[in-house]
Amino acid sequence: MVRILIALGGNAIKQAHEKGTKEEQMHNCDVTARQIAKIIKDDPTREIVITHGNGPQSGNLALQQDIAKAQIPAQPLDIVGAMTQGQIGYMFQNRLQAAFKAEGIDRQVICLVNQVLVSRDDPEFVGENASKPVGNFLSKEEAETLKKEKGWIVKNVKPSAEKGWRRVVPSPNPLRNVEAETAKILVNSGVVVIASGGGGIPVVETPEGYEGVEAVIDKDLAGACLADSVSADIFMILTDIDAACVNFGKPNQEKLIGEVKYPKMEEYVKEGHFSAGSMGPKVGACMRHVEKTKKRAIIASLEEAVDALAGKKGTHIVF
Repeated sequence: MVRILIALGGNAIKQAHEKGTKEEQMHNCDVTARQIAKIIKDDPTREIVITHGNGPQSGNLALQQDIAKAQIPAQPLDIVGAMTQGQIGYMFQNRLQAAFKAEGIDRQVICLVNQVLVSRDDPEFVGENASKPVGNFLSKEEAETLKKEKGWIVKNVKPSAEKGWRRVVPSPNPLRNVEAETAKILVNSGVVVIASGGGGIPVVETPEGYEGVEAVIDKDLAGACLADSVSADIFMILTDIDAACVNFGKPNQEKLIGEVKYPKMEEYVKEGHFSAGSMGPKVGACMRHVEKTKKRAIIASLEEAVDALAGKKGTHIVF
């Protein structure tokens, strides 16, 4: 019996060229669900936990909040995160149920609206250290106006563009998955659990309980946290890239297919082979999982998930 935490990239829900209609997103979730059904069909003893991103959905919903604020109170990021967790969780839950039925798989599926603990003392909350861009691109003038009116932190994240400014919010380190024990009980019972969507709802601990904060947790790091919480044997990030690469974009580019030992991957990280805007967070999350648990982490293409689990595809980081 193998327990697998599957972290799904944004392409599993919305392609870059798409508008994000219900039909488009349900179709993409359907394609993904069929891949997950194949993973279980290939080995019925596999236990599955799923997490996912929510960037486009939360960005659109935050924009809707802003547009309608004159008539309806705008909701903060923790509420937007909860709302999109429910939205995407429903879509995957619905399509997984259909895929399991088609394959004759007898598994229950449930989505958890899931909180993740962070610290108020995290450096991301200090001054203008916030690093996660959210929302639309803005001109310098628009950004400065919003900074003055709303107190936003704004940064020029794309200096070459006319509208290269965006709001940035803290992206604190995930410390603990609040509903981890609930998720583990469900997985132990054979249920396919969808949790920690979009990095989870960021909360801090107070004397009264938990309080949501204006932040966005890195979904891959939160996925590694969830993998540890549910005692996953494999942490697998499925994306639109079939493997991590060294010397990316250069004539001597090399795909890291197969097993790479942790110390060697650590060398690659220090040499700067994985950019912060793409492969870096995925490799970082995998490294954290392997270092803490001494178990396997995989980066692979969604379409090659079954072959990746068989060791034929993808980058496998092992201790």
